[in-house]
Amino acid sequence: MTSEVKSMENSGGLGWGSSLPVPSVQELARNDSQCVPERYIQKLEDRPLHFETSQVSDEIPVINLSKLAIGDEDESRNFDFACKEWGFFQVTDHGVSDKVLHTMKAVVESFFELPLVEKKVYAMAHNDFQGYGQGYVVSDDQKLDWNDLLFLITSPLMYKNMKHWPNTLTGFREAVELYSTELQKVGDEIFAKMSVLMGMEKESLKDIHGVMKLGIRMNYYPSCAKPDLVLGVSPHSDASSLTLLLQDDETTGLQIKHRGIWVPVKPIPNALVVNIGDAMEVLSNGVYKSVEHRAVTNQKKSRISIATFFIPEDELEIGPLDTMVDEDHRPRMYKNVKYIDYLRYTLGRKMEGKNHIDILKLDNE
Repeated sequence: MTSEVKSMENSGGLGWGSSLPVPSVQELARNDSQCVPERYIQKLEDRPLHFETSQVSDEIPVINLSKLAIGDEDESRNFDFACKEWGFFQVTDHGVSDKVLHTMKAVVESFFELPLVEKKVYAMAHNDFQGYGQGYVVSDDQKLDWNDLLFLITSPLMYKNMKHWPNTLTGFREAVELYSTELQKVGDEIFAKMSVLMGMEKESLKDIHGVMKLGIRMNYYPSCAKPDLVLGVSPHSDASSLTLLLQDDETTGLQIKHRGIWVPVKPIPNALVVNIGDAMEVLSNGVYKSVEHRAVTNQKKSRISIATFFIPEDELEIGPLDTMVDEDHRPRMYKNVKYIDYLRYTLGRKMEGKNHIDILKLDNE
């Protein structure tokens, strides 16, 4: 048994860090739909002002994963462009059935429909990001995001903490486990194609990651009477290697920062949104960039989203891979660091755009 697992058993947590408990946003909105408490009102420069956004959503790459999987040359070029120039793209024909996607959304909605007293049974424990609550709350005076979440590790088995899995909802566990299994296949295919683009064998990236964890963050964004004053999720990049997001099919909430402008990611029904994480930016020596993104709220409708994170083994030392370093044309740009140390660093701070990864850059010394 690893020391990590022993630590989790003894403390009731993963040992990654903790997030302070805060009131349920869903309950705040339910009790007074017209009130936005001061702690949720963002500073003027951080508000989602309309003039900051671009209408180039149609330019965000869309990759047909079934074509990519069989080696279609045009799709491979599109995939390479998407990874290098956007760091965000949508995938269609990914092999996950509509039924699996719709069932997953339904059980997530069912969880957030539970009375607060029942949801609190699954609240985050000390030193554990698994459970119900909010993430990245590190001080009593920081501005809060307009969302509630449920975060679960779904694999491998030894990291699943079943006390945070709702056991009163029929079909919840089965739906989440099936969804996790199906998304693992999608992630494996994407890692395989990235490996080849990075000059390695197709299994290399997956092997490098060691005992990879899958974590699923289920988000609930209540409607907000003053959406221009709040953020559903503050700007950030993901600390993981890869994220697959299932969006609400009808309501746009996700925005990415592309060339300094916020771009809405309009949902494509039953597509998955893919984004590069910080760990992959480091492994690729900056060829693939993790991208700053945020979520905005809606005045009339609540919204859910489901983000699945592919998380490297805690003890993995991440740094630029040899195939991505060329001392004449692309010298090493990032330090080597144990992944768990970087993860703890990011989870111990509020979301701050791309600021977290700056500590890994060699020119930061």
